[in-house]
Amino acid sequence: MELQDLKEKLVAVLGFGREGKAVVNYLLKHGIKPVLFDQKPWDEWPANEQREIKNLGLNFIFGPDSFKELAGFDVAFRSPGIRLSNPEVAAAIGRRLIMTSQTKWFFGHCPAKIIGVTGTKGKGTTSALINEMLKLGGQNCYLTGNIGKVQPLDILEALNNNDWVVYELSSFQLQDLDRSPHIGVVLMITSEHLDYHTDANEYVQAKSAITRFQTEDDFAITNLDFQNSVKIGKLGRGQKFYFSANKQADCYPDNGVIYLKNYIDGSWGKITGWQLRGIHNQQNICAAALAASVAGCDIGIIDKAANRFNGLEHRLEFVAEKKGIKFYNDSFSTTPETAIAAINSFDEPEILILGGSSKNSDFKELGKVLSDKKNIKTIILIGPESSRIKSTFKMEPPTLLEGAKNMREIFQQISSIAAKGDVVLLSPACASFGMFKNYKDRGEQFKHFVGTFE
Repeated sequence: MELQDLKEKLVAVLGFGREGKAVVNYLLKHGIKPVLFDQKPWDEWPANEQREIKNLGLNFIFGPDSFKELAGFDVAFRSPGIRLSNPEVAAAIGRRLIMTSQTKWFFGHCPAKIIGVTGTKGKGTTSALINEMLKLGGQNCYLTGNIGKVQPLDILEALNNNDWVVYELSSFQLQDLDRSPHIGVVLMITSEHLDYHTDANEYVQAKSAITRFQTEDDFAITNLDFQNSVKIGKLGRGQKFYFSANKQADCYPDNGVIYLKNYIDGSWGKITGWQLRGIHNQQNICAAALAASVAGCDIGIIDKAANRFNGLEHRLEFVAEKKGIKFYNDSFSTTPETAIAAINSFDEPEILILGGSSKNSDFKELGKVLSDKKNIKTIILIGPESSRIKSTFKMEPPTLLEGAKNMREIFQQISSIAAKGDVVLLSPACASFGMFKNYKDRGEQFKHFVGTFE
């Protein structure tokens, strides 16, 4: 389907968040006036956003029952948070509605080569690092997708077939794709978003479009250490490359060096320095290095970019050192697996901030780590999930602090026990809602109070 086809259709945009706004701007630019749908009631929108919506001059249908009005529409652009299983959406598709999305439209019309990155965690860091490597290597490269800084449809018409696009892809964006990227990067795949997907199998199935439609001219780069990742990486006909924390791979870390195999001649190169903490970030560097190598970067460029890259905000971000105490903001960690990775990144005495709102996660493995790791000094538990986390570990040496209702009270607890040489780590393993607006708000508040720590 092309833009000209849309001009003859009744078009809906489902969800008016970041992606919905990008779609609306793109359609209006081409003379297509969609109808806006959002399940959030009109009176719950802030006044400035109400004005923004009215100024568009478009019809809009808002409220929890808005999707019942989809009858008669020809095409709908779905925002990632809109479930395909939503009864009204499914019914409209069953009648005659063609469902697409910003991601699906972009993949169908992009002339550039796409490097797609997915995984339970590490997508943003890996995508940003690939982008830095390609740019340092002289490529014209764009970073977009779930990372959110530039929306795909905002750049689509600026692209040509010599460009590269690094696209961070969530399961929500992948689940109805019928094309795979030229280079598909599959990071660690564990259980995630089970509040959205029916079960872990559906989550893995949603991710599988990253490789499923690849041809012999494409490339699949996969984390060998996770069973679900390997399952996805084997799909499609793309050429297969693997990275691992162990030596049996095309890229792996060993004793402070990352070894990278040149896919053309089989020779080995070395990455000898990087700023990111933790074995999980070493695996992210491996993934980025393989993708950049396949895209034409030499080992010198890859090594230099890895050394320069200091990570993304809220992803195991070093905030400051105060009174000999180091503070790390890992607010983006909303699963037990990523919290474990962060906890295992330090040997110093750790003061951990854990807990938040539910994502139906299994905390058993986290509890085992908390019970066994000898350098954990204090655990500060917050939010509704604190009791579930607490039930999974044995309280012996670590001090356990509970009851803080906000970040100020959390820092009062930190002040009472932190000492020179400690690491204070915010890696909650849970969603942020309730106590905070979102993970960014949680991380920003943490950084604010680090700034005032005395």
